[in-house]
Amino acid sequence: MNEATFQPRSLLVTGGAGFIGANFIRHVLDTHAPTRVINLDVLTYAGNLENLAEYRDHPRHVFVKGDIADFALVSRLLDEHAIDGVVHFAAESHVDRSIVGPAIFVQTNVAGTLSLLHAAKEYCARRTTRSDGFRFLQVGTDEVYGSLGATGFFTERTPLDPHSPYSSSKAAADHLVSAYFHTFGLPTLITRCSNNYGPYQFPEKMIPLMINNARHDKPLPVYGDGLNVRDWLYVIDHCTALWGVLTRGQIGNVYNIGGNNEKTNLEVVRSILKAIGKPESLITYVKDRPGHDRRYAIDAKRIMSELGWKPSVTFEQGLARTIEWYMAQQAWLDRVTSGAYKNYYSSMYENR
Repeated sequence: MNEATFQPRSLLVTGGAGFIGANFIRHVLDTHAPTRVINLDVLTYAGNLENLAEYRDHPRHVFVKGDIADFALVSRLLDEHAIDGVVHFAAESHVDRSIVGPAIFVQTNVAGTLSLLHAAKEYCARRTTRSDGFRFLQVGTDEVYGSLGATGFFTERTPLDPHSPYSSSKAAADHLVSAYFHTFGLPTLITRCSNNYGPYQFPEKMIPLMINNARHDKPLPVYGDGLNVRDWLYVIDHCTALWGVLTRGQIGNVYNIGGNNEKTNLEVVRSILKAIGKPESLITYVKDRPGHDRRYAIDAKRIMSELGWKPSVTFEQGLARTIEWYMAQQAWLDRVTSGAYKNYYSSMYENR
């Protein structure tokens, strides 16, 4: 196991009002003092500052509303806050939306990442006295690898073979990050995780959607035959893995992060219905989406052997915690589904 080699004093976290980004910020502020977090988020529909409501006045958290493609803004934040590392979550991430409108995925995930990388490169050139004290962590997805058959696992050496506009845009972003490492010497790291679930996830995604529909006795839409397989990773386990990669990962490396929890979509839906006490008759099979990958499975041996990380939460434990959280957060869900959450920024924050 590598010893800690990098302890960031100030992080720029992009997309920090989203699901994984907000959970990561909460994790850092709660467990990794004295690191400061500059949270840059443009607040698209998936950005919700209520996810960080109790950290609004936290002395180590600064929120800035802005776009990662705004080169001047990003450059100013890097300089003003003496940023030691960028943790890049900001992305359009919903596959169904990418099928309907691919252009915004290219704009945000590719062009936005390129602008962010270039700002980081120029910043590192300006801070030559501390050139060894910077990291750029690209938070990616296993969807860039494409689809598996009934056996086998994605390793870090699996060729990228994305099948949706979303995964294609994330693959392009990963290639740009790698290019900035090899061409310009930017100290980069890339992670690729399996399907995340847990608190604060926008309810268009599978698990919170199914929980919310089940509690209201609405149909639970399942694509195709429901036998598509995903490896499920509890979001807090993902956050601890990201911190490990950021602080102890080998520069230039890719790290796969998986939960060791392969489940069919149908298994997940049935588990939710059983936990909430609702009948399986709520399951409604719908037409499969185009390019729907059949199976994902992560080989996470590298992060386990190099950094000593492993998932601490089983799928059964994590799903129970997730269902309990959503069942107790009806007000949060109501504000998200009604769109009222969008008013939180204007009423509670100022752009600093």
